[in-house]
Amino acid sequence: MIMHKSEEILEGLYINIFEKKKKSVTPSYLGITGDNAEVKELLKKGLVVLQGENLKLTKDGEVEARDVVRRHRLAERLLTDVFDMKGAGVHRSACEFEHILHRGIDEQICRLLGHPTTCPHGTNIPEGKCCKEKGIKDTRVISPLSLLRPGEKGKISYIQAGDQAKLQTIMAMGVLPGMEVGLLSNFPSYLFKLGNSQFAVDETIARQVFVRITK
Repeated sequence: MIMHKSEEILEGLYINIFEKKKKSVTPSYLGITGDNAEVKELLKKGLVVLQGENLKLTKDGEVEARDVVRRHRLAERLLTDVFDMKGAGVHRSACEFEHILHRGIDEQICRLLGHPTTCPHGTNIPEGKCCKEKGIKDTRVISPLSLLRPGEKGKISYIQAGDQAKLQTIMAMGVLPGMEVGLLSNFPSYLFKLGNSQFAVDETIARQVFVRITK
């Protein structure tokens, strides 16, 4: 366990190095100094090293930072999709919530949410061990349409389309967040009811529509 502010430093380093592709990150860029208590803690635990004025993640630090980012973005999905929070408060609350999602709990939440791959802002959620073992036996609150059982119903929570063309195809059917949907069958295609209409889609599209299960 490390201090919460230390975890936030790891999160900032991960985002800047691996997602924003910055070659180096100085403590001042993260709004800290190189000799503050959190940096000292990370140095002592071997999670970061100083190269000149720059902070760099060690291999252990990369693993820890990745987990912090994963917990934060899962917390955002939980607050948005299950607790129906909106706006800037989601990020602030997730910053607090991520620190209590200990290892194991984050995997349980990931299963409940149907193993989402992006946060509410569209940023990738690092994959966890549970994502490689996912299946219909997961205890689910949020589930992709592809894993609903025939007869299950719910409300569309969000759409996770890989590109704009697929998103337009999905939305052209009237598949929008908040709409009630029920799966009628899952073979040979995924047949679902939306309002008074029925639609059949392939597995690729069915995997991209996430439903909050109600029945």
